[in-house]
Amino acid sequence: MSERDYFVHESAYVDPGAKLGRGTKVWHFSHVMAGAEIGEDCTLGQNVFVAKNVRIGDHVKIQNNVSVYEGVTLEDYVFCGPSCVFTNVRTPRSAFPRNRSEDYIPTRVKEGATIGANATIVCGVTIGEWAFVAAGAVVTRDVPPYALVAGVPARIVGWACRCGNRLSFEEGRAACPACGRRYRKEGEKVEYLGEGP
Repeated sequence: MSERDYFVHESAYVDPGAKLGRGTKVWHFSHVMAGAEIGEDCTLGQNVFVAKNVRIGDHVKIQNNVSVYEGVTLEDYVFCGPSCVFTNVRTPRSAFPRNRSEDYIPTRVKEGATIGANATIVCGVTIGEWAFVAAGAVVTRDVPPYALVAGVPARIVGWACRCGNRLSFEEGRAACPACGRRYRKEGEKVEYLGEGP
């Protein structure tokens, strides 16, 4: 760590006016624009771009080759796999630029959610708490908390524990086989009940 309380590799650029939290690391060839706010203990891998006005919470891990565009918010403990893609305009045209803040459609990734490698997140969606987006999925609509989604377009194929393991519900109840955390499900709504017995 430097005297700044965070680390920026010599090949990376953090523009004046960007805010980085204590313990955050910005690795090779990455760029954080002015106005971006990144929380504590985050990791930005190689070749990560963070646009102006982006908000990133604490303990977020962004793997190599990810661009987080204006309009995207990543809450605490979000994981972005290598080369996952965010968008911020629904109808892009080179001849008709949409490059003002009011043109960007907000996307929110809530606490603890995982986005797998090469997944695409179409703007305007909310990915719920602790949801799990499989590698290569294309998310075109909101993802409920704890949902495991896969495919093109992404569909619910199961449910995931906070620890990331798959849940199996019987009569609306599940306990994680790995950590023992307990859940209740009604329709497409999963509620966390707490630690195991």
